Amino acid sequence: MNTPLVPASTFINGGDFGYARDDGTPTWVALEQLMGRLEGGTALAFASGMAAVAAVFELLPVGAHIVWPDDCYQGVAGVVTAGERQGRWTSRRIPVADTVQWVDAAASADLIWIESPSNPLLSIADLPAIASASRRTGSILAVDNTLATPLNQRPLAVGADISMTSATKFIGGHSDLLCGITVCGDDELATRIAEVRLLHGATPGNLEAYLAVRGLRTLSLRMERAQANAVDLAARLVDHPAVGSVRYPGMPAHPQHELAARLLDGFGTIVSFDVNGGARAADSFLSQVRLIVHATSFGSVESTIERRSAIPGQEHLPAGLVRMNVGIEDVEDLWRDLDQALAV
Repeated sequence: MNTPLVPASTFINGGDFGYARDDGTPTWVALEQLMGRLEGGTALAFASGMAAVAAVFELLPVGAHIVWPDDCYQGVAGVVTAGERQGRWTSRRIPVADTVQWVDAAASADLIWIESPSNPLLSIADLPAIASASRRTGSILAVDNTLATPLNQRPLAVGADISMTSATKFIGGHSDLLCGITVCGDDELATRIAEVRLLHGATPGNLEAYLAVRGLRTLSLRMERAQANAVDLAARLVDHPAVGSVRYPGMPAHPQHELAARLLDGFGTIVSFDVNGGARAADSFLSQVRLIVHATSFGSVESTIERRSAIPGQEHLPAGLVRMNVGIEDVEDLWRDLDQALAV
């Protein structure tokens, strides 16, 4: 009934596996097969989401030009800026929702890296339009699909070349593993990424792959419950006197709500909102939550929350902005915790 955990680095000659770094193990192959079917391409598992990100950027020649979003995971920003300092490439940042700029920039891009919904401002990109432009110009389009998951969005189906997911988040779902996944629609591109993984040794652990497969079994149920909670809490937060802007693609007031409704099969579990009074008020609020965990990361069964501008590299964000990952707890328990903490 369960995918076996195969803790082997070396296999007897003559079978499907030889040395694990070269050929994988039955445990990570099972994870890759599952993710490949969900996303519609060839999947490769990595030691972390950042290992998967780095493998994509390693495809680029010296002098390449990268187009990437103004709102994205800070680890991606670190990779791009470090490469620029080293003279490996040049880059241009574009607002996630500015389709005209993305389409225009595709003409000069070797790699278009997009994150939609974006983290933490939850902007939505018009992926079909950007994919159409990238195909015309021959640039590689890579989509960070971590927030959406393959249940809500399948980038390869609308023309992306690579879909990248941090399986640490929703795929695993229990805050107990590090793993990343790339899925390619083209086998030649997948082979190139596999070579990077091999040479850099960025292979996943067998326990982590086992836990990710286990997590996938409940992904649909977890997402259904957590998204229902997120919709409910976002609507209540809008009317709370201690809260300013609420960012959630499922709300009609979201600037890209219609686009999100057209492109996504669900609006996700992340709700970002501004606490009135700025950083001090937001920190006071976070010190008072009891059920919701004051912690970084997201995608877990438990609800987590943090002030993003307190994170190094995120100082440009609104001072009072908090990002909440809504979990699968009882929604009334979650609301009581938010309400009492905001009242302090």
